[in-house]
Amino acid sequence: MLHCQERFFEIYHREAEAVAFCPYRICPIGAHSDHNLGKITGLAIDKGIHLAYRPKQNGVVELSSLQFDKRAQWHVREVPREKENDWADYLRGATMKLSARYPLQVGLSGVIEGTLPIGGLSSSAAVVLVFLKALCQVNHIQPTPLELIQCSVEAENQYVGVSSGKLDQSCEMYSRKDHLLYLDTKTDQYELIPTHPDMKPYRIAIFFSGVERTLAGSKFNMRVDELRSAAYALAAYAGMDYGKFQETNMRDIPRQVYDHFRDRLPHTWQLRAEHWFTEFDRVERGAEAWRRGDLATFGRLSFESGWSSIYNWETGSPELKTLYDIMTRTDGIYGGRFSGAGFKGCCMALIDPAFEESICQSVAREYLKAFPQLEGKFSIHICQSADGVMA
Repeated sequence: MLHCQERFFEIYHREAEAVAFCPYRICPIGAHSDHNLGKITGLAIDKGIHLAYRPKQNGVVELSSLQFDKRAQWHVREVPREKENDWADYLRGATMKLSARYPLQVGLSGVIEGTLPIGGLSSSAAVVLVFLKALCQVNHIQPTPLELIQCSVEAENQYVGVSSGKLDQSCEMYSRKDHLLYLDTKTDQYELIPTHPDMKPYRIAIFFSGVERTLAGSKFNMRVDELRSAAYALAAYAGMDYGKFQETNMRDIPRQVYDHFRDRLPHTWQLRAEHWFTEFDRVERGAEAWRRGDLATFGRLSFESGWSSIYNWETGSPELKTLYDIMTRTDGIYGGRFSGAGFKGCCMALIDPAFEESICQSVAREYLKAFPQLEGKFSIHICQSADGVMA
């Protein structure tokens, strides 16, 4: 029995009626681009969020989390208009966005459990999707996968105030075990590229730094605004039509326009654009490498993505930069980068299973030598690819 099921029984003195699950995700190549309609690659992993729940016919949503103390409560038709600045804001926003599309009558009582530490694996998106899955079930509605993705993204953007794209939700929704998700976030067209029969074996290593910070309070939104500012300026320099700032995306700017006018951009804007355009290219080359089973090239491109995230996107805490540097010189790691925004959490790596033990020992030794105060907080988790929510 899962811990969330045990806790549900302790609170409500009866068994949960059902358990919903959503996996976490990694993005080996394609980071910091979806908010401006770039392309991404992704894999769901076999760890994630569980929600044990029962329907509540009075329309009340009542949720507890094993990771947070405060219990949250609201009505499906009376969601607070303003966020309350706690862990459940994402779910309030998701309720509001789903109710704008479908009439909701039934609420639920539930307990949420995360199977890994918080930070870098899009746990917020996973919590929202697992909650939406349960809320749809109790209300007997069947939105399309894209509708659920849109509800989740709108909750983050418009209710919580994080300027994210749809990378996280798409990976957690569409992914399939032993397939790489290759998604165009402008058109929503995607391909599930199967693992080539001749590809070298791999597993997914998650290195948690031991540092946790909140995305909404980080410099994430500032970076997105800098990129969008670059796109707005480039459109003006080139005499292109442009409208509202928030509707401007770098995807609308041809590469030749950037190459021609890049030197007229402020240095920081130029760096953000350089990351976006080179990452777009890395994703396309990475998808082709995966398609032909070339894990060495795919891993190298993932390392390059990590480098660009540090030096062009200028993200990463000292802890995560150190982890990245250690990974680049550790035998048996094909490639890897920050997982998530890069201001907190973890790094992900694709590793050769034959080196698993030596990788874990080497990375832990070097990292804790640099940050001995994180002994007991730093952790390593070895995962495999998994199916997404809609499997």
